[in-house]
Order: sequence, then C-alpha cells, then structure tokens
Amino acid sequence: MTERPRLAAKTLTVKEYGRVAVGEGKALTRGEAQRFLSLAERMRPQLNNVRVLTDERDALKGQQVVGVLAIPGKTLEILPKVDGDDGAVRQALVHMIAVAHDLKVADAEFASLASQRHDLLEIVIGLFVQRLTIAVRRGLPRRYVGHEEDLPVLRGRLNVVRQFTQLAVRPDVLACRYDELSEDTPLNRVLKAAVTRLAGVARNAANARRLAELAARFEFVGDSAYPLQEPVQPDRTNTAFYDLYKFARFLLSGDWQTTTGGRAMGFPLLFEMNVLFEEFIGKTLRRALRSRCVGLQRKYCSALEDADGKLFQLQPDVVIDMPGGIVLDTKWKEIRQSEDRKLGVTPSDVYQLLAYARAYGAKRVILLYPWHTALQRTQGIMANWWAPSPQGERIPFDIATVNVGSPKSVPATLREIVGDLR
Repeated sequence: MTERPRLAAKTLTVKEYGRVAVGEGKALTRGEAQRFLSLAERMRPQLNNVRVLTDERDALKGQQVVGVLAIPGKTLEILPKVDGDDGAVRQALVHMIAVAHDLKVADAEFASLASQRHDLLEIVIGLFVQRLTIAVRRGLPRRYVGHEEDLPVLRGRLNVVRQFTQLAVRPDVLACRYDELSEDTPLNRVLKAAVTRLAGVARNAANARRLAELAARFEFVGDSAYPLQEPVQPDRTNTAFYDLYKFARFLLSGDWQTTTGGRAMGFPLLFEMNVLFEEFIGKTLRRALRSRCVGLQRKYCSALEDADGKLFQLQPDVVIDMPGGIVLDTKWKEIRQSEDRKLGVTPSDVYQLLAYARAYGAKRVILLYPWHTALQRTQGIMANWWAPSPQGERIPFDIATVNVGSPKSVPATLREIVGDLR
C-alpha cells in the first residue's frame, strides 16, 4: 500500500521510500517537484552520491536519505522508517543527529521536543535560536582589532615611519596605531550567517521572531560570503560560544549558497541513513564504554598486499580494543524473524565482516541492525553464530539489534551486547 504524505502547514511528511503525489490537484505541482529534485541533486556529492529522490512521473519517491528539503512555500520532510508516530520519530532523529555530529543537546531540550508538533527543520532551528538567544544576552564575544588612522591627537602608538615620510608636511595630524574591541570576529560572522540563512526559511512564528531579534544583535558584525571558510580559533574569549559555532557550521554545511549572494534556490538538511546510523552507534558506544578504546572507521588494515604495499583497504565501523578485540559493523536494513535461520542477513555482509575479523585479528564480530516491532522480541542479541576456521577455532559471530526509536535505551543495550570486556 502506498504511503500517503501528511500535509500540514505547507509541510509534506513521508518516511523512507515514501511517495509524494505530483500533478494537478496533487500534493506537489510539477514545478515544485522539479525544484525539489534540483535541490536534492545539488546535495548528492555531500551524501556519497546517494540519490535523495527519484522521479516517477506522477510522484516523487524518497530513498535511504532522511531530513528536510525546503523551497519557497513548501517543505518536504523525510523521516526514518522507525516505529512510532511522527513526533516520536522526529525526536529520535534529532537525538541521533546530535550524537553523530557532536551537537550538545541537553536532556531538558530533548524533553521539550516531545510537545512540539513542528517539522524537523523548525525543531532544529528552534534548538539553535533558543540557545543562541540565551548566549547573546550575555554579550557577543569580542576581540581586539588593529587600526591605523591619521588623527589630530595621538591614540595608541605613533607610526613613526608614516609620520616622518608621508605625513612629514602635515604637522596637524598624527599617524596612529591602536587596538579596539570589536564584535566583527570570524566566529560572530559564522553565527550571523546562520541566523541570516535560517531567517529565510523559518515559518514558525516564534522562530521567525527570535531570528529577527538575533539579527539586530549582530548589527555590528560583518557579512561573510563564505562562512565555512572563516578562520575561527577557540580561545578564552569565545569558549562559551564554541558549541554554538559548531551548531552553526552544521546548519550551513549542506547549503552551498552564500548568505549574501541573493535568493537561494532552497534549504537542504539531509542525512544518509546508513552513515547516520553508523556514526550514532559509534559515538554512543564510545561514550558507553568510557574505560575502553573504541576506534571508529579505522583504516590501517587491508584485505591484500603486493610488493608496493596495501591493497583494498578495510574500514570497519567500530573496533573495540581488548584482548582479542571485537569488530562491529552496522547495517541500516531490516532483518526478519522467521523460519529462515539466516534472518535475512545477506552473504555479502557476512563475508565483509569475516574479512574485517581476519585483518584485525578479532576474536568476536557483531553485525548490528535497527530493531523493529515485527521482530516480536526485545532489542539485543538476535542470534549467536560461529565462524569456523581450519585450525579448529570458532569466532563468535553475533547478530544484534538496537531500538533507535528509543535512543536513550541504546547505550545500555550496546553495553549488554558487547558484554564483559575484561
């Protein structure tokens, strides 16, 4: 059965692989559909060239990419295929994004998401502007900026060379060099760029009002044509704003348009679910096993070598260092509980993980999938398999699941799956 998008406040919401009808009298006009397709294509290089939408003539179909595409007048929201109502899925998705991208979101902020009925973009904008509003009330970070100016009285230091060469015939002015505290810093220019850009896409009245207030706070900060290239350096003057700076970069990173170069064609905030799931699990496991070394996306092993070095680099999602070691790989796929003992696990995934185990000398491997209600059992270990070897050793090969629809339960589940590491 085709999933019907829900239309509310000019937002169309579907889940992965959902379809949005296109045509006269449908959810999208052909022109709107084309704008969404163009915006989605512009994002493909940043998504490992994964296609965001496919055009089926009478519909747009989502792929394994989630997030938001916003064009003037319409927003297309794509949520992950996770059990739960849209509000709960949005909350879980924001949690995953925050963990994967090291965006510090407090428990109180997550709790407030439960009562919000906005789409993902408005929720993320709301989190950013709420935090930035609180921060700027204490004043924007400033730094000393050097100035050179010819003045009637001395300010700062005298520029001796200029005074006795170019101004030798001007005894009425002094060539001054002085430092002045300024709000026009690289960090503030990035924050202003985010405020400016979000003001162009926010539809929620509260968000729009706060963004207007923030724009006034940045009146004396210059515009940046390329905010992601600003030379921001953390120091004692901007420590309190550095997490906000990372948040601003996150919001601007998917938007190739400059913030000062005219009207942009739209606003994208998209995530490839394979990558998001992998990063969320890796960062969560690293926090859950604080006393252990958890390596993410290691690249030092390869499948083969020749006379000139390594060939076919192997890069497992997670390597846990311990006597023997564990290699864990994530797969954003649904497995099934049925009479098939293989659970729908593909041979290619098995072979890939066995190659990792051999290269990294692992004594145990884990394939991790998202949990769903059709499995009819709780998250955790689904199956205990073994990989035999000619030497008679058997490497434990476990199939496990975690419920990303309940992100707070994931750390404990991962600790249970990994088990005693002593």
